[in-house]
Amino acid sequence: MTTTHPNAAPSSLTGSLSDHASPADLAARKGFGPRVRRLHGRIGAAHHQAEGMEFSRALLDGQASPLQLAALIRALGPGYALIEQQGPELAAALGAIDFPWAALARSAALAADAAALASAPASPRSAAAALWLDHLQALAQQAPHRFLAHVYVRYGGDLSGGQQLAQQANAILAAHGLPAVRFWAFDQPLPTLKAALHDAFEQLDLSEAEESELLDEAVVAFQDTQRLLAELGELGAA
Repeated sequence: MTTTHPNAAPSSLTGSLSDHASPADLAARKGFGPRVRRLHGRIGAAHHQAEGMEFSRALLDGQASPLQLAALIRALGPGYALIEQQGPELAAALGAIDFPWAALARSAALAADAAALASAPASPRSAAAALWLDHLQALAQQAPHRFLAHVYVRYGGDLSGGQQLAQQANAILAAHGLPAVRFWAFDQPLPTLKAALHDAFEQLDLSEAEESELLDEAVVAFQDTQRLLAELGELGAA
């Protein structure tokens, strides 16, 4: 069951996250490089599917529970930690030497958020997150270009739609007397970070086959996310 505090219910965001793109976001899309345009186009359908899932709708409507939000933060930590441990070397080996890794890094914020939300209800170990972590570990060893598709999907989402999710999540947590999360809070201007992320992806030196696999894996990355969202939706129904 999902609830909001009767005296401080957050307002909902009507429509999808895609409907709430800022003018700056819309303008930036016109300047995408060819690889980022292809990535953006490939993940469009999967993006909308993720937005339509039960937990996503509940969060956008201000109806997600502290249990669900705490479970999300706890589930994401190991995957981001692996990305930030392995990603810089893998990206550099493929020619992308200008990734803004330090500015993008989320694992420390996730660890701090998990500690701050220790008083939130306990959540079961996330099977979806464990599968995602296993998948990332395999890609890091066998297909680094595919590994980087997860980098694009995760950080690109955090810098874009994640900002609207942060507003709703923190309003819900505040309404229940819980601290705000820092997971979606970046120290540098978002347009600057988005541009740096996109520029780094354009640097990747990939074969034609690797290019195709990068695009395919971006969809798989969303499927990994959808598995986690489905799990969180089940928590809300419990």
